[in-house]
Amino acid sequence: MSTVHNPVLPGTYPDPSVCRVGDEYYLVSSTFEYVPGLPVHRSRDLVHWEHVGFVIDRPGMLDHDGVPSSDGLYAPTLRHHDGTFWLVCTFLGQREGARGGNFVVTATDPAGPWSDPVWLDVDGIDPSLFFDDDGRVWAHGTRGPASPEWPDQTEVWVRELDPATMTLVWPERVVWNGAVRGAVWAEGPHIYRHDGAYYLLAAEGGTEFHHAVCVARADAVTGPYTGYAGNPVLTHRHLGQGCDVVGVGHADLVQGPDGSWWALLLAMRPYGGLHVNLGRETFLVPVEWQDGWPVFAPGVGRVTTQVEVPFASTGPLGVTQGATSGVVPPGDPRWTSVRGLPGAFATPRGDGWDVRLLPAAPTEPVASAFLGVRQQHADVDVRATVRVALADGEDVGLMVRQSEDDHVRVFLTGGPEDGPEGAEGGRRVVAVHRRGGVDTLVGEATLEASSGSVDGNDAGNSGDADDTDDAVVLAVRARGQDYALLVGSPRVEPVEVAVVDGRALESMTVGGFVGLWVGVFATSNGAPTSTVAHVERFEYVPAC
Repeated sequence: MSTVHNPVLPGTYPDPSVCRVGDEYYLVSSTFEYVPGLPVHRSRDLVHWEHVGFVIDRPGMLDHDGVPSSDGLYAPTLRHHDGTFWLVCTFLGQREGARGGNFVVTATDPAGPWSDPVWLDVDGIDPSLFFDDDGRVWAHGTRGPASPEWPDQTEVWVRELDPATMTLVWPERVVWNGAVRGAVWAEGPHIYRHDGAYYLLAAEGGTEFHHAVCVARADAVTGPYTGYAGNPVLTHRHLGQGCDVVGVGHADLVQGPDGSWWALLLAMRPYGGLHVNLGRETFLVPVEWQDGWPVFAPGVGRVTTQVEVPFASTGPLGVTQGATSGVVPPGDPRWTSVRGLPGAFATPRGDGWDVRLLPAAPTEPVASAFLGVRQQHADVDVRATVRVALADGEDVGLMVRQSEDDHVRVFLTGGPEDGPEGAEGGRRVVAVHRRGGVDTLVGEATLEASSGSVDGNDAGNSGDADDTDDAVVLAVRARGQDYALLVGSPRVEPVEVAVVDGRALESMTVGGFVGLWVGVFATSNGAPTSTVAHVERFEYVPAC
């Protein structure tokens, strides 16, 4: 018996959906406004996950530009049938002239390429697919009813899908409104068949502290469904706000080759109070069938940070588990950008990137030059070594991002003394905390060009000068809810410019559905520019 750590995918990997093909499992999760979108992971033991590709990974598949933060790609469902992988998903935040709603894509290889989206003529969110033994395909999902009985009431619909035409062809049946009368957001539905009966698994209570997993059963795929008397089958809301894992829900079931059953689901690990900087993560829970119903975490009844997996291997964890730390090179699957693919502004160069400044600022809900990774550890050091000659009004820096309206940034800003020929005097470094769309200056410093020291106060040399005089090191040191913003040079250890309270950044405080990203941004703040910043190194090092 192997005891492994939960979550199996730390950081913002929410709404997991899983399927098994032979001895291998495949999993996708939501990515909202971040692209490439919908990462695909593969595992042979449900614990060690290897990134194999993205579903939304090329221009023209979807138009993210202008999508608000925490909108975009929601709640995918991944299934496999007769040699083809099927994925359905919701794309929210559609703008005038851009398509949104629910779509389906297919692939013969989960690593891609995936087909272009085919849009389904149905409202709502969280679509799913069920392939029945008779060859029929049933789509289902969530939406608000025409005449709700209570605020945020939803209903689950079921309708047949013609796989040849990708159209919904059977009259719709509404089969579920939630296990608890008055419960909000009965969502994330998945239908399964087990021992001749049909089971509907759904979340309810809202994807936050009151989240829960409920189940119903029927003799036909279209119902009527009868809820389990023991609902909810899994929740942590009764454990209180001091629990180490909260917000448990949005589960998907999978059966192993050995006949065992498991659930992949989302939950959050709060720290510093009920604050969830790491976002909604993917956890693993054993499931047993008892008296015709699924029992989650039998004998325990809750999601734990350690879980026993009899068939877990002892190999190294994938990069998404955080076992690999240090330089994050181009090609690492952790890299994502906001509303536009990285290739639109970033080109790999050695261990780093050439990042072209874009006129769009990271404070705007449009595609901007931001290149970052998920925060996956409460205590972590992130450093970016940057070379750039900035024109007046241009900014390049490091950003801890929750959204365009709530984030912190520490950055070099161009002035008259920092032109294309390089800085003759000091280079100005600014630290800003943006809250609710309002910037507040929280610190600033001058990096002396001659010595690399900050504010003329040399923190000590750590190597030869060589040609490093124009390189700047920008850093974030997160220790729990304290986020220190630092600046230095390759020859001088970074010194603190400001410290920001991370509790003012995360979704329980500011709203939204995502955890924090840390990355490089580069903007000319609306002006035309040809400036390119060379990010020589980007390092992510857990402090553990």
